[in-house]
Amino acid sequence: MNYLEFKNKFFDLGCFNIHQVYAWQPDFDRNNIVRWTKKRYLVRLRQGYYAFPEYKSKPDFALYFANRIYRPSYVSLHSALAFYGMISESVLQITSVTSLKTTSFINDFGDYSYKSVKEDLMFGYDLKPIDNGQTLQLASPEKALLDLLYLYPFYNTGQEMEELRLDEEYLQHDLNLRLFQEYISKFRNNALENRVQLLIKTYRL
Repeated sequence: MNYLEFKNKFFDLGCFNIHQVYAWQPDFDRNNIVRWTKKRYLVRLRQGYYAFPEYKSKPDFALYFANRIYRPSYVSLHSALAFYGMISESVLQITSVTSLKTTSFINDFGDYSYKSVKEDLMFGYDLKPIDNGQTLQLASPEKALLDLLYLYPFYNTGQEMEELRLDEEYLQHDLNLRLFQEYISKFRNNALENRVQLLIKTYRL
């Protein structure tokens, strides 16, 4: 198997799994993947999932890979809030929400963390176009904030809310409060509603 032929086939996907390779060539020798990974022609994302190192220069693809290597999932929580500029601190993990079990992966593209929710809470994300015609599943600002308050219940005092250091200008002018309230009702969670009221009081929304 010629590596250039393989790369031409799969490069535009951004990342791929071994099942896609076998669908293309059922007799494919998996030792090729092992050899190309050792030579750094490929990057292992998790068991059975790989990407090309050239994508390290395209930061949106690190988020896109989060969608692909553990599905269903969408980027949310701290990563989404940072994407929208709602928090200013650098985010070390790529954080996602999934209906599967909570898990994490570490690879050359980042530290990937997935938090589990019920299937009926897998809503409120948009498809953001990135390079190569791919799309990234990213929580809306409103859903990312609610996911955070729901999954991290220790944000339950005014001081904890302040320590989130949310961008007040964004909250005042860009957060869609109507959509925010609509999403809150879908959680049907009194503790979350209490934390949201505390957030509203703390940031004077």
